[in-house]
Amino acid sequence: MQRSRGRWKPRVAAVAVAMGMMAAPAMAQSGPAGITVPVVLAPFNANAAACATPPGLSRSIGLAEDNDRAFIAGVGDGLKAAARDRGLAYEAAVANNDAATQSAQVEAFRQRKFGAVIAAPVDPAALAPELQKVMWAGGYVGTVVPPPATTILNAPQYMTGRVLGEAAAAYIRDKLGGKADVVLLTQDSLQFLAPRFAAIRDALRGMAGVNIVADISPDPVNEDGGYATMKIVLEAHPKVDVVLGADTVVIGALKALREAGKARPEQFLVGIDGEPEAIAELKTPDSPYKTDVALSSPVFGYALGANAADWLEGKSVPQAMDALPIVLDRNDIGKYEADQADPAAVYNDPARRDVYLKRYGNICYDGRDKYLNFPWSSEGK
Repeated sequence: MQRSRGRWKPRVAAVAVAMGMMAAPAMAQSGPAGITVPVVLAPFNANAAACATPPGLSRSIGLAEDNDRAFIAGVGDGLKAAARDRGLAYEAAVANNDAATQSAQVEAFRQRKFGAVIAAPVDPAALAPELQKVMWAGGYVGTVVPPPATTILNAPQYMTGRVLGEAAAAYIRDKLGGKADVVLLTQDSLQFLAPRFAAIRDALRGMAGVNIVADISPDPVNEDGGYATMKIVLEAHPKVDVVLGADTVVIGALKALREAGKARPEQFLVGIDGEPEAIAELKTPDSPYKTDVALSSPVFGYALGANAADWLEGKSVPQAMDALPIVLDRNDIGKYEADQADPAAVYNDPARRDVYLKRYGNICYDGRDKYLNFPWSSEGK
């Protein structure tokens, strides 16, 4: 479907409906709605034909961070490395968990004609219109989990949670005699992450000696939230054997356990994300932090940065990428840390890259109206 460069042809809504897309109401829409009905994406074709380069945009990447947690900082490290390698400017803005601030930051990137914006949204619904404006202007948008985006980065959430849950179940059977009081620190309020916690519950279901004494979402979902939540849990359940959740909240929970004198070497704490503090705990003798389900944010960040550079050069990029979970313990941290320190080497080696990433679909500037505007997951039915 041919388009004039830099402008959308008339009757976009009719074309979108004809292609199985859903147009938003006219009052809320000033460009294509994207693909709003879930579709199954084919594997990424690295040899797909190139198309036009976006006119009038700078070779710049802007990162819109929800907060300054280490995982997103790792994404920034990867983006910065890719920008340096591909000759792009790079700038980051931290919203400190304020949705209005983040929307203004993304709008500022657009006003300054940044060619690419990468976002970890504070409030996906609030940020969506600003990200759409970037895409309607021809820019590349990558998001960490929620739509809309040119490229959505998401973990196979159920698989990630299942890996964590099965590691916990095995430890309870083998080391704790099949009995454990478990604290599950969730993020069920985020629909995109809820499947990982459903998977954890599934892995523990049927274990007669397992008692989930708390199944709760810390507020906020960060180290402070994990710390505060665990302090409350300990008032009612002073003996906890297993704590499961994202690294940032589990690290906070561990701080509360130690402060209360309730941390024990035989406990099993495990998190998701591969945060530096979690990795440091894995190296600490007698730490209750035994395992981590790592997601390599520098490698993902580098991939998003490479996609941005390719987009601005008129090349085809993935519509979606799986962030594949890596199970770490004290015996295999070295290789993972080496990969974290040199994401370019990982990305440019297909065998190493495929350990961390799986890519789906193809999109380039000429077909930019086919951005994903639904909660994509490779596990979606």
